[in-house]
Amino acid sequence: MAGRAPKVRRPRPTGRSLRFAIVAGRFNERITKRLVEGALGAFRGAGVAGDAVDVHWVPGSFELPQAAGHLAATGRYVGIVCVGVVIRGQTPHFEHVAREAAAGIRHVALTTGVPATFGVITALSEEQAWARAGGEIGNRGKEAAEAALEMAEFIHRLRDDRASLRPAHRGRSARADPRAPLSGHSRSPRARGPR
Repeated sequence: MAGRAPKVRRPRPTGRSLRFAIVAGRFNERITKRLVEGALGAFRGAGVAGDAVDVHWVPGSFELPQAAGHLAATGRYVGIVCVGVVIRGQTPHFEHVAREAAAGIRHVALTTGVPATFGVITALSEEQAWARAGGEIGNRGKEAAEAALEMAEFIHRLRDDRASLRPAHRGRSARADPRAPLSGHSRSPRARGPR
């Protein structure tokens, strides 16, 4: 089912210096350029300075996760927008590229903690792809940039909230570590049986 993404909730400008990256697959480049333009427009609309967004091109959508992973590892970016276009052909190649791009981008976000958003069009025809690159159905690049903005703000708020809950003294409380168990017992299972 096609449709537009939900209305974005724009975070309030924080005055923080935010850097974002856009990684774009060159395969179907004419359409992908529209996704990049949509993403850049979303960042401008949110007040992110043009020099705070870096655009990186890779061969295609399959390479997006690898590039996003390396960019996340630099620590320079609070969000990475991945855009590309995969159009179904006559072979199963489409399914493999689309699946691996989606899984890889998700993996980058989950393992690095840096929001990596999915702005990859997977279409049955070139006409469908154009409709999702600034046409009647929207712009997946713009939507992915808006998601990156919102997730970067979400993570920033969580870190601020966590910092405000830390004890004032210098030592670490057992609960200051969000991974610490609530009961205060160690995580390892207790040995059972005769002692």
